[in-house]
Amino acid sequence: MNMSNVVEFKTGWLVCQAKVLSSLNIADTPAARRRGLIGQTEIETPLLIDSCKWIHTFGVKCALDVAYLDEKMQVIKVQQIKPLRVAMPVFGASHVLEASAGTFENWGLVIGHTLEARRT
Repeated sequence: MNMSNVVEFKTGWLVCQAKVLSSLNIADTPAARRRGLIGQTEIETPLLIDSCKWIHTFGVKCALDVAYLDEKMQVIKVQQIKPLRVAMPVFGASHVLEASAGTFENWGLVIGHTLEARRT
């Protein structure tokens, strides 16, 4: 395996309203943002993509819950996206949170919630 092709995500905890929702992977480099969830057949750990307004699901093998966050990490749009789709850009978004479909409903995550990524 060529180690130069390995992309590592930073890690942390996703917090909402003083409650830890999940462990978290963070894509905050160009290589990590490009890699995203490509090749994943199931998503165990949500991914926060910094500096992002839109996503695609080419190469992702499962449906995703997607939350678009503004610069203050407030949820401004939530949608579920199936594989092989391209989402429209969300103007005003600065970050995108991706999780396995159904996760946001389990968390009770809705537009207006403010999230925090506590990096480890």
